[in-house]
Amino acid sequence: MPRLFGTDGVRGLANRELTADLALGLAQAAAAVLTQGRHADELRAAGRRPVAVVARDPRVSGEFLTAAVSAGLASSGVDVLDAGVIPTPATAFLIDSIGADFGVMISASHNPAPDNGIKFFSYGGTKLPDEVEDRIESYLGRQKLAPIGGGVGRIRRFADAEDRYVVHLLGTLPNRLDGIHVVLDCAHGAAAGVSPETFRDAGAKVTVIGADPDGMNINDGVGSTHLDHLAAAVLEHGADLGIAHDGDADRCLAVDADGNVIDGDMIMAILAVAMHERGALTDDTLVVTVMSNLGLRRAMADRGIRVVETKVGDRYVLEALAAEKLALGGEQSGHVIMSEFATTGDGVLTGLHLVAEMARTGKSLAELASVMTVYPQVLVNVRGVDHHALAGDETIAASVAEVEAELGDTGRVLLRPSGTEPMVRVMVEARSQDDAERHAATLAEVVKAQLALDA
Repeated sequence: MPRLFGTDGVRGLANRELTADLALGLAQAAAAVLTQGRHADELRAAGRRPVAVVARDPRVSGEFLTAAVSAGLASSGVDVLDAGVIPTPATAFLIDSIGADFGVMISASHNPAPDNGIKFFSYGGTKLPDEVEDRIESYLGRQKLAPIGGGVGRIRRFADAEDRYVVHLLGTLPNRLDGIHVVLDCAHGAAAGVSPETFRDAGAKVTVIGADPDGMNINDGVGSTHLDHLAAAVLEHGADLGIAHDGDADRCLAVDADGNVIDGDMIMAILAVAMHERGALTDDTLVVTVMSNLGLRRAMADRGIRVVETKVGDRYVLEALAAEKLALGGEQSGHVIMSEFATTGDGVLTGLHLVAEMARTGKSLAELASVMTVYPQVLVNVRGVDHHALAGDETIAASVAEVEAELGDTGRVLLRPSGTEPMVRVMVEARSQDDAERHAATLAEVVKAQLALDA
């Protein structure tokens, strides 16, 4: 049976795969697991019930899933603070800020409206490790916590949740954003209320698109996975830049004044150099995944900044940041983690600090982004192959070595098996688009010939 938890919580088609019954059961199981151990002993000694923050993005199914999760927690003796519609990073911040025992975010991030997900955060607002998620899954169907009388939890509105988060964001800024005109695309998602308010309070001139959530239009042609509308709006309004969030606002991508895309790698390069110059980049180190562009690595090397590489997934970036107590890391997709201020990727925080650097330096976003040269990157998905056999195939290894020898230090090759389906991802970076496409096609054919599954 496949693992219920994926790379970022439990996700599925709402009311089909992710049902009210499953949400209720997951909440009850999480209450049992996350209120064990020394912390639970401290709670009992203090004579209080555990407290959980529960929040959601604006998709319509979040309403019944929030009710089910809250019921599961309260019936297990957990007091629930319902924060309503707020970004995922706001939920993580609030858990840590008020000392809640854990929290739950109901969101499917950049997925379409019919999908939804349930993500748990532990004490301190950090994501759960795999082994804790596995324990929660193992508790499904077991005897639940079932206090009676005064032992059951209460459900209350977290009335100032959004205000607390906005104050926190503003307090992180090294300078105001006066003089910068930014277009914000809120993806009809959880950032629709918070992001425009915060940028305006910080001094920016703000034009907003994608900020009219109706429960079904989240991520629909807008947000960080659909940048065309943002680029057009920046050009139409003569803005200095545009910033796009995804549905739960843990991502940030941007476009410059000419409508050119500034991806997560370029944003990290800008922030890393700025933090390095003011001594805020711990150990002069940036954490990236294997998918980050070679141009980012070379730009960091030129400035004496060390790069630590992890597997794909923001949880692995977070683990590396925590292991060495580092300050900055992220993914090309726009998950950027500034660990001094956040325990997870925060798209609003990232956007604020990007604009702050423009305001501080007086440079355009294009000028700041020129700190790195983006190498053409081609990704080919080879389907219907035995991805488990990739590591041991000598013919593929020899072909990769041949391409790497030809590219030298002007390119890079990465072959990565899918974690969920019979597919191998072939990624090639090179000095030119033609070279990247040619080498990627060649390696894809080798992978297909060597690992093809029988029909």
